Amino acid sequence: MRKDYLAFFASMFLSRLADQILLFIVPLIVFQTTNSVAWAGLAFFAESLPRYLAFPICGALCDKFPPIRILHISQVYRAVACGVAVVLYGVFGGIYWIVGLSALCGVLTTQGIMAREVVMPYIFQHYTYTKTLSYSQIADQTGLVLGPLIAALLLELWAWHWVVLAIAGLFLLADLAMGYWQRTSSVILETFEQHHDLWLNPLRVAFGHIRDLAELKKIISLAVGVNLIIGVTLATSAAMVIGQYGAGKDDYAGLQAAGAVTTIVILFFLARVTLPLKLLGALSYTLIAIGAFSTALSPNIWGYVVGFLLIVGFDKMFNVYFRTLRQQVIPPQDFGKTVGVITLLNNLSQPLAGLLVAVLAAPIGTQQVILLLAVVTSLIGAAVVVVVRHSIHRSNIYSADTD
Repeated sequence: MRKDYLAFFASMFLSRLADQILLFIVPLIVFQTTNSVAWAGLAFFAESLPRYLAFPICGALCDKFPPIRILHISQVYRAVACGVAVVLYGVFGGIYWIVGLSALCGVLTTQGIMAREVVMPYIFQHYTYTKTLSYSQIADQTGLVLGPLIAALLLELWAWHWVVLAIAGLFLLADLAMGYWQRTSSVILETFEQHHDLWLNPLRVAFGHIRDLAELKKIISLAVGVNLIIGVTLATSAAMVIGQYGAGKDDYAGLQAAGAVTTIVILFFLARVTLPLKLLGALSYTLIAIGAFSTALSPNIWGYVVGFLLIVGFDKMFNVYFRTLRQQVIPPQDFGKTVGVITLLNNLSQPLAGLLVAVLAAPIGTQQVILLLAVVTSLIGAAVVVVVRHSIHRSNIYSADTD
């Protein structure tokens, strides 16, 4: 792989690593300081909600302004924010600064994610977009996995404010890698004139594309189904492994590591082998649904492990399918604003799954909740297949009539 490509992926990895370390330490520090699960949960809510809500406006910004400049701002300002938070902690004390820092960095992280999403189709023109997404998700997933591990190690060695300064250093390294890519790359990004309104008009355009483009409605529906399974799996995996099956914390950690390895293996496979896009979507969605039924119905932990690995591994394959298809159908001048709205819509089903677990797990049981959502996901998939076939049939009849 070319050096400029490696620099781009290194920047993505370092940025994701820093973000995951911060995301991991905030609820932990709040809990250790207050000894309150409620405060830790509130801290997680405060740091995660702005990430989702920022997607539409961040996407619109990436269409209006040069995305590379926005990417630099995202990384440099996160480093500066880390330094300011540590200074404020040193002067005033308290843990409010780290929660506020994480909320601010969450928005800037969303801005960086959207900027990379916009520029990637232009950067890797020597590769198929599917292969590009596979490589980018390997870098992203590696940072996702290593973040909590490195965070735990650093907190053993240093106080949390020194860890925050280390995070600032990682953000600066990510920006240096991006700067190297910019100097060595000959990519010219296409720019489009945009409406001056950054609020209502981008939303109107994005929802217009979602309404008018059948492919977008299809993949959004499928993504809602997948995220229901991802959400219920994230919400219940610890309770299932440790509570339902009586395994230990080390077994649970091993399961998470196995899920990460499975994901990376599948992404490497996709980077090396070209599969038809339709097969990619159908295979990943079907295996995720099968994994959900396995986790819901298994009488022992081994069936649960198989189901868990199917879900977390093939979620990334579905992600490659989803992102490739939306890149093909969304007009380039509206890509950022439309992807921002789509990402917000897709992610709403994950907290919904968590809410359903909270409401239904006690009266009907955890496995029954998983089974219910597995059935819902299967029905969504079946409904999409029926609608697509009906559309194709109607299109064929229309073509025959016009001939």
